[in-house]
Amino acid sequence: MPTDTMTMASELEILESYPQITAPTDQTGYTSNLTEEQKQKVIQLRTELVELGYQERLDDANLLRFLRARKFDLTLTKEMFINCEKWRKEFGTNTILKDFHYEEKPIVARMYPTYYHKTDKDGRPVYYEELGKVDLVKITKITTQERMLKNLVWEYEAMCQYRLPACSRQAGHLVETSCTILDLKGISITSAYNVIGYVRDASKIGQDYYPERMGKFYLINAPFGFSTAFKLFKPFLDPVTVSKIHILGYSYKKELMKQIPPQNLPKKYGGMDEVSDDDLLLKDVGPWRDPQFIGPEGEAPRAYDG
Repeated sequence: MPTDTMTMASELEILESYPQITAPTDQTGYTSNLTEEQKQKVIQLRTELVELGYQERLDDANLLRFLRARKFDLTLTKEMFINCEKWRKEFGTNTILKDFHYEEKPIVARMYPTYYHKTDKDGRPVYYEELGKVDLVKITKITTQERMLKNLVWEYEAMCQYRLPACSRQAGHLVETSCTILDLKGISITSAYNVIGYVRDASKIGQDYYPERMGKFYLINAPFGFSTAFKLFKPFLDPVTVSKIHILGYSYKKELMKQIPPQNLPKKYGGMDEVSDDDLLLKDVGPWRDPQFIGPEGEAPRAYDG
């Protein structure tokens, strides 16, 4: 569970404890590459939000994520930020790491394996989801879609508050995004239809309330005809999100190795890490567990004790 440091350290202290400048990029709109106009829009957006009474999550990097998501349109960005803060209050997001306990996760994880494991070559935390193993009928006998979404938000918050700061310290630059591996091995059109409601709601949370958090996204073991099934999900995804998704078949290892160091990639996905399936589900290995990279926010909380 979360440590007391989470409440003891202020937002400013935590932000000051890890790099706030992204890796060099040719793309503008990032803390490492801003035009004068973009700098002014960050200042203007913050000023207007402060006037409305907002005090948290107003750092440059966070505001820039919202601005990029709305193509630097100030009116649309402010609306998005306000809607997000309203949702955070109503959903209980601000205290979810302390308030939400997913006791059923050890059982659910066997039917819907999801886990973080180490980092990619850009320093991002790597998140794995074995969607092909999902048995939603069995899962809904143990938990509810509402609790699954609560757990999703719990994981987003753990990533933003703990994983990304630790990854940024290790990388030496601001790491804002994750690398996702979505394993479709064993998926069928029927199971795709069964999870469409959950995927729609989960996608909305990601796009509306955690903008610009997707760095790389790989769909692996995509079966023949999956592109047809993918059309079911495409309407829920914005074009920028879709452009970051790489649909790979069964010959995906070469592509994954380009992005993830072999020692960080589990052997079952073509890497050299001989970690077991049980340890993948339970150990949650990464810089967020290394005292060298843990800051005033404390060690990342665990969803459950394995």
